[in-house]
Order: sequence, then structure tokens, then C-alpha cells
Amino acid sequence: MKILCIGRNYAEHAKELKNDIPESPVVFMKPQTALLKDNKPFYLPSFSKEMHYETELVFRIGKNGKSVQAKYALSYIDAFTVGIDFTARDLQSVCKQKGLPWEIAKSFDNSAAIGTWLSINESKDIQDINFSLLLNGIPVQKGNSKDMLFSLDKIIAYISVYFTLQQGDIIFTGTPVGVSSVKIGDVLEAFIEEKSLLKFEIK
Repeated sequence: MKILCIGRNYAEHAKELKNDIPESPVVFMKPQTALLKDNKPFYLPSFSKEMHYETELVFRIGKNGKSVQAKYALSYIDAFTVGIDFTARDLQSVCKQKGLPWEIAKSFDNSAAIGTWLSINESKDIQDINFSLLLNGIPVQKGNSKDMLFSLDKIIAYISVYFTLQQGDIIFTGTPVGVSSVKIGDVLEAFIEEKSLLKFEIK
């Protein structure tokens, strides 16, 4: 199982970090050890002083595929949820300045928190899904999949050219505007529509 992630997929988020709008999907990966499940707490690592949350829609691959055509891409998804892509922003900034890969800032242990899975049949339109995040009960992020720069079908078609998709693979699809840092004692709660699917504490 692999975790495929799309960066800079919402225009306003790219702007808030002073990044250019990409011409094609920005892809990076996380290892299986990055998964944080079952509402377990996230422990702030000692190597970062600026840990950011990034709320994202997350989709699960239900069957194997390679070089999938966009018109068939959505049939490869069997479930979806909401997740948090944790980012050590201070480390990422150093990596970007030096032209280095981002893995130490993005792919560390427990950096990919995921909520309860919903069957794809529970979505009326997979490319029109509202999601949001509360930080200590206060709304801090909200987005809709229709605002993605690269829609889910295009993402699947693009990444499947380079990586064979396998059943159980997970795709993080990017975060909207509103990312910020967390501290010990914070509680994050993430929703799809009005349904709370992920809630955990920062320790």
C-alpha cells in the first residue's frame, strides 16, 4: 500500500504559501508508516518547531490499474474520507530553498491522519464534496472538491502513468486555504459535509 499525495491543488492555498500555480499535478508520496488511524493522538516530533495541519479529501483505490483513462478513473475509487497531511513547514522551507526533496517535511511517521472511510456509494457526486476542519471547535478550513485545480479523474489518470495503482492505495488530493500550526493540547476535528469522521488531540 502506498500513499500518493497532490500538492498545490487549490489556488488560494498555493497563493497563501507564495507558490506558483502548477501546470500539472504536484505529486509526492508517504510511506505506510505515515498513517495515523483510529483517532489516535498526534505527537509533535522534536525535529520541527512549525508543524502545520493541511485538511484534505482522501480517496482509496479499489482495484489495480495502470495508465487509466480519465473517463474511467472514478470507477477505480471504492471509498473516501477526510485526512490531515501534517507538514513540518520549517523543514519544508529549508528543503525548498536548497532545491531538495520534501520527504523529511512531509513523509515522517504519523504524518497522514485519516478518518473513517465512507463507501463511494454514499457520495452523490464524488467531484462535489464539502469538507472542513475545526481547531479547538473553531472553523479554520473548508473546501469543496469542485475547486481542485486538478479534478480526481485527472489526478488518477496522471499518477497512474507513473505508478501502478493497487487496491488499497490512498490518494490525498490537496488542501484549501487556511493552513496553520498546531500546539500541544489542540484538538482537530474534520468533517465531510456535516459528518465528523476524524477527531484527535495534539500531544
